[in-house]
Amino acid sequence: MWLLVLLALLRCPGFQGRENSFTINSVHMNSLPNWTVLNGQNVTLQCVVDISTTAAVRPQHSVLFYKEDVMLHNVSSSQTTESFFIPRARVHNAGTYKCTVLLNNKEKTTQEYRLVVEGVSSPQVILDKKEVIEGGVVAVGCSVPEEKPPMHFTIEKVELDTKLVKQRREKTSQNQNFVTLNFSIEEQDHVLVFRCQVRIMSGFPVQTSDSIRSELVTVTESFSTPKFHISPPGVITEGDQVHIKCTIQVTHLAHKFPEIIIQKDKEIVATTKEGSEAEYSVMAMVEDNGNYTCKVESSRISKVSSVLVNITELFPKPKLESLSTHLDQGEKLNLSCSILGGLPADFTILKGDTIVSMSPEFTKISTEWDSGVYSCTAGVGKVVKKSNTVEITVCEKLSKPRISHDTSSEIIKGHTLKVSCQSINGTLPITYRLLKAKDVIQTSVIYSNEPAVFDDKPVKDAVYQCTVDNCHSHLEMTSDVLKVKVIAPVVQVKLSILLSEEVESGKEMVLQCSMEEGTAPITYRFYKEKENSPFYQIISNETYAFWRKPQASKEQEGEYHCTASNRASLAQKSNTLTVKVFLAPWKKGLIALVVIGVIIATLIVGAKCYILKKAKAKQVPVEMSRSVSPAPHHGRGHVVGMASLWVWPHYPLSVDVEYTEVEVSSVEPRQALGRKGTETVYSEIRKVDPNFMENRYSRTEGSLDGI
Repeated sequence: MWLLVLLALLRCPGFQGRENSFTINSVHMNSLPNWTVLNGQNVTLQCVVDISTTAAVRPQHSVLFYKEDVMLHNVSSSQTTESFFIPRARVHNAGTYKCTVLLNNKEKTTQEYRLVVEGVSSPQVILDKKEVIEGGVVAVGCSVPEEKPPMHFTIEKVELDTKLVKQRREKTSQNQNFVTLNFSIEEQDHVLVFRCQVRIMSGFPVQTSDSIRSELVTVTESFSTPKFHISPPGVITEGDQVHIKCTIQVTHLAHKFPEIIIQKDKEIVATTKEGSEAEYSVMAMVEDNGNYTCKVESSRISKVSSVLVNITELFPKPKLESLSTHLDQGEKLNLSCSILGGLPADFTILKGDTIVSMSPEFTKISTEWDSGVYSCTAGVGKVVKKSNTVEITVCEKLSKPRISHDTSSEIIKGHTLKVSCQSINGTLPITYRLLKAKDVIQTSVIYSNEPAVFDDKPVKDAVYQCTVDNCHSHLEMTSDVLKVKVIAPVVQVKLSILLSEEVESGKEMVLQCSMEEGTAPITYRFYKEKENSPFYQIISNETYAFWRKPQASKEQEGEYHCTASNRASLAQKSNTLTVKVFLAPWKKGLIALVVIGVIIATLIVGAKCYILKKAKAKQVPVEMSRSVSPAPHHGRGHVVGMASLWVWPHYPLSVDVEYTEVEVSSVEPRQALGRKGTETVYSEIRKVDPNFMENRYSRTEGSLDGI
């Protein structure tokens, strides 16, 4: 019964189910305590949503938290506020945040909010050692454990007493939050500290940490600064034995002795790697005056000290002199060696390292072999000094040069001609000059006995000479004259015809083959149309050649070309020339008359044949009448023979007309036997003047058969 009541209630309009409606009015975010916080503070991000609905119970919705479009947190809730907690916020937590609310098929997202984290947590500095020897290395590590890369590290080496930054190194780490950098310990380092600072680039703006100092690093000296010891003390005179010693003190921490180097200027005079001192010993000379340096080096450590050594001169350097340094062979060579003040000394004169005199003077007649570098020495006790050097050049006179060229082949215009010039005797170097028509065109300096070879490209016959010169005082020598004949190749061949390219038949036809340039003899060849063989050939010393046809005819009409060649070039082809041959006007008239005459003769012969044919045609009926029956004589006429019926054209005729009446008896073929008929035939013969053609006609009255 209760079930029926329930069903009835459900059927009532007030109890029927209705679909709930909802809408997301707004959604926004809050940051606690603020959107800008200090490094290390706790941060709570809140997503606040306002939803309207017709349901009695608030619907479940999803809340999604994002940072730079990457989802960080997802929660299903029916509350108006959901939170995302960031403990001890660091720089990497900075960025843009937003949240999205999903309710069934509806979605709403907040605007983007920027969270700024100010400051960087202090970095940690770690050293691999706190005591180090000069030249050693300290590894310095710097890290920010609570931050995330990328980050940029700056580490400085600082002298504690002076606060001076002695070295700075930087490095960017893309994947780690720490770096380790090595620092070399120099000789001026004593007590050091290392400072580290970090810049983190993941936030906005870039955040920089405080500069954190490391513990102290004590530097121990590996060896002392070097010291000089000079003996003998006091004034040092040339000839004394001088000792220059450099010493150091080496710490017990050093693994080996450093290298000790003694230098005079930049020249190393003594060195050692086996102990704590180096010594340089030498008999004192004035050249040993100067500044001496002792340099001690070990790996990256170098320590230097200097001392000035003064040596008193015993006597000055000797001086070697010559009256002349350039001598012609056969002249006198004079050398003299002396020292200032005239102090007695032992003198020696040398050529190179060979002694040529044991006295201060040297004299001889020079030869080419006396050329060289001379010096002298002067000795007082143990001190021997060397003089300046004097270079002596003894010059042998040059022989007359010989000039030549390769005569095995002819010289072609524009091709290279090699001219050789050589002087057999004479001191080197030799200056060769090539003259062309007395003008110097090339110069060459030869330091050997080989000839000078000059290249030239003559374009016409030329005259060459060469001159030679060296250190001898004699004037330059000149060779004989070399005459060179130059062969010019054939250039620009042209074919032309005298008067006109249209030649009258029977007149002379002249072709000219010419060229712009070419050395004789020249071979000319004349060709017609595409023939491979020339129809005319001639060898000439001229730059042109002719071919003549005294009386031209139609056979000479066509295309022509010519070639020209000599021993310097192959055959050069000319242009193509077209020649036309035409008949003379009088010949044309004669031909016309002949043609007209032939036509007239043909007409006359034709007319004669026609007349003969007509006459023969008329003669046939008369003869037929005679053969049937003789005609009776009626007195109206008489029978005229066949000779009277034909008029020969070569006989003189009159203009009178003769009529002849002929009666002919014939049997009518259509009538009965025995019936005879008679007919009369009239013949008309017209006589004409001999200068005109004969005109004759016949009339026939009736016919033999009555038709």
